[in-house]
Amino acid sequence: MIFGNKPYVSFENPTTESEAISDTEAFLKQYEKGAIFDEVQRMPNVFRYFQGILDASGARGRFILTGSNNLSQTLAGRVGYLELLPLSYGELKDAKLARHELHKIILTGGYPEIWQQKLDATKWMASYVQTYVQRDVRLLRNISNLGLFNRFIQLCANHAGQVINKDSLAKATGVDSKTVTSWLAVLESSYILYLLQPYHDNLNKRVIKSPKLYFYDTGLLCYLLGIHTEAVLKKHPKFGLLFENWIISEVKKNHLNRGIKPRMYFFRDSAGNEVDLLLEKEGEPIAIEIKSGTSFNREMLGGLRYWAKYNQNKKGILLYRGEPMDTENGLLSIMNWKEVAGF
Repeated sequence: MIFGNKPYVSFENPTTESEAISDTEAFLKQYEKGAIFDEVQRMPNVFRYFQGILDASGARGRFILTGSNNLSQTLAGRVGYLELLPLSYGELKDAKLARHELHKIILTGGYPEIWQQKLDATKWMASYVQTYVQRDVRLLRNISNLGLFNRFIQLCANHAGQVINKDSLAKATGVDSKTVTSWLAVLESSYILYLLQPYHDNLNKRVIKSPKLYFYDTGLLCYLLGIHTEAVLKKHPKFGLLFENWIISEVKKNHLNRGIKPRMYFFRDSAGNEVDLLLEKEGEPIAIEIKSGTSFNREMLGGLRYWAKYNQNKKGILLYRGEPMDTENGLLSIMNWKEVAGF
């Protein structure tokens, strides 16, 4: 077990939280040799004390601070940050928890507890959403109407994979656009969803400039969409968007798991020309098109060919559910979805 020699302390425990609040300095002295502190965002006061402890000692890696929300406190120059997302396809394979069961993986998602304990994903997600809305959201932001916020999450699920229209979301939720912006920030900071920004080319004035919305975990997304079985998932009209969401999130996870912050974008112009994902490597964007079909047809390459016309880097990748094929002139690679683990 990683860091198995360190004591584990969770600030979710009311007794622990009370002890830490009443005398923070004395509480931390119990763990001078180091510890894992979980849900540390609940205790912003401890960060002041950590600064002194870390400045007094040159020892590295004594304390592991984890939290389910993006931490606003800073320990600049004293810490290294790692973003831990739900398990990736590669991690599930390596741990022998799953193989090439695409529909099962999309439906179940990547939260470790579900796989390790073989839990019912639907029941687990129901509890997770209730806990998140009623507890974690209150810590992040003073949201007075949790019912409206819950409706907003559902609406976000229905808009996954689409360009965000804040005015439309505001109208459907019954709030103003400023509230939508605030609530999106809450969902981002708690790693429920993220916004994929459009790729801006100064030479092309017709590009769409609003971001797309994606969920970190497709299991949660399936639950919010009312998809609870593989049979329903296979026939669902949103399967293509779910597959796209899963692929893009996998690319994000693979980079973050290597300690690399990915530079990821999408491209769409006002004429409807689109590339699902642009992954920047060494300053050059690689175009990736994602299709849920199992049979290849040349129309699948339309977005990649359009991109190649106007950009120096003409290499592109098609990821789909069919068999890999020989590349076109060495520029367009046609790959099976399983190869996403190497991205």
